[in-house]
Amino acid sequence: MDVLPLLTLVAGSAAVAGLARRTPVPAPLLLVAVGLAVSYLPGVPAYELDPHIVLPLILPPLLYTAGVESSYLDLRANWRPVMLLSVGYVLFATLVVGYAVYLIVPDLPLTAALVLGAVIAPPDAVAATAIARRVGLPSRITTILQGESLVNDATAITAYKVALAAAVGEGASWAGGIGEFALAALGGVGVGLILMVPLHWLRTHLKEALLQNTLSLLIPFVAYAAAEEVHASGVLAVVVVALYLGHRSWQVDFATRLQEAAVWKMVAFILESAVFALIGLQLPVVLKELGEYEGITAAWYALAVFLVVVVARFVWVYPATYLPRWMSARIREREPDAGWQGPLIVGWAGMRGVVSLAIAFSVPHVLDDGSDFPARNLVLFLTFTTVIGTLVVEGLSLPALIKVLKVPGRDVHAETLMEAQAQSEASRAAQERLDVLLADERNALPDALADRLRTVLERRRNAVWERLGAVNDVTGETADDTYRRLAREMIDAEREVFVRLRDQRRIDDEMLRTLLRRLDLEEAAAYREE
Repeated sequence: MDVLPLLTLVAGSAAVAGLARRTPVPAPLLLVAVGLAVSYLPGVPAYELDPHIVLPLILPPLLYTAGVESSYLDLRANWRPVMLLSVGYVLFATLVVGYAVYLIVPDLPLTAALVLGAVIAPPDAVAATAIARRVGLPSRITTILQGESLVNDATAITAYKVALAAAVGEGASWAGGIGEFALAALGGVGVGLILMVPLHWLRTHLKEALLQNTLSLLIPFVAYAAAEEVHASGVLAVVVVALYLGHRSWQVDFATRLQEAAVWKMVAFILESAVFALIGLQLPVVLKELGEYEGITAAWYALAVFLVVVVARFVWVYPATYLPRWMSARIREREPDAGWQGPLIVGWAGMRGVVSLAIAFSVPHVLDDGSDFPARNLVLFLTFTTVIGTLVVEGLSLPALIKVLKVPGRDVHAETLMEAQAQSEASRAAQERLDVLLADERNALPDALADRLRTVLERRRNAVWERLGAVNDVTGETADDTYRRLAREMIDAEREVFVRLRDQRRIDDEMLRTLLRRLDLEEAAAYREE
């Protein structure tokens, strides 16, 4: 195996993703564009997506990070729209797109067209939510898009397996297809439910953060492999486990949480960057496979499929949003009115991604009777053009659409007020606990240390309220911001002294690492993540 192309891909995609943070262009779109441009440079090797790598090795960790960071309670509160999109829409898109392609492309069997429909049915698990967070969409829309992306891959992969069985001649009936879908869905959820409790128990009983984070890196692969071994949905197994562990992450010690957050942030950054770069780099591979479909005919097919994909999502989203509200007074009372802007944004946030391409590359070359799979090269080409089209057209225009619609974003003031109230209640409980503990002679402390505990508690209680206060006329900072900045300056001064003492050989490197870690933890507590 040649390691240099892999290292080049990782380093190059990370550099482009880092550059994207300094531009108004979302990272997924810039990575795809750069990948397209680089794909035809002299000396660039051919990067071909291998479904045997993408599906079992790249998809599980990406789903796991998304699941752990998702809110189980928010998803449960929005389960109906999430399921209508992640299951209902994917099946609807499979049938509509498949039948449209069957009508558009002459002599293409319906089974092969349905394979293409299943391949390009699921919106991407990363792009939409990444853009949604960047532009500050309301939390309910972000939750729905995120929940859709967690489950829709499982629906699409199962629908693809059923359509593929019929296309290659293995035989598939409606009853058999429904049975396979039920087995994959229920089996995947079941495997996740079986694994989540013992995995959480193991996480909470391992005493070293290093071991706990090693386990954390293995969990998505274990859940995926266990489910696939019994022919269930590995995607759903990973999602169930991730939601449970994320919901109970507070039961793991702080050192594990600090390390885990940093490790998974790095893993997700590398994988997401490489994945979107790989999408752009597929252009030479796809065109090489195009064969007899070329020129104006291929372009017409690509445009037609893109339009069907975009229109089909709106055809599903608006009825799925309004019909339940019209039919149920309980839903109208329980759920806020989405207006017309919400469904428009959800409908336009249907970007396709790497999972569609990976599934397309897994389409076999031959049928059971030994003949070529009908129009396999066209399936690859139309999948690629749909992925690129949705990412570029919808992805680039989505932020502008949100701005034009003037959709109210997250209420930062209300969130800060909620945070302050929660911190106030928690600090009051901590103060009561401290008073009880200090009253016990076994916990006797010098007055200076006892006062220090009370000062830390008071600082934590007031910090959030101060963010609601007036700003400094000169700097524009709140008192809380100024406090954090000065705290960082003081810590930087201490850090410089420790390094100088090490350079003068007055302390050794082991002592330096101990002192710097202590400062790092203080800085993490004093300066909130932005």
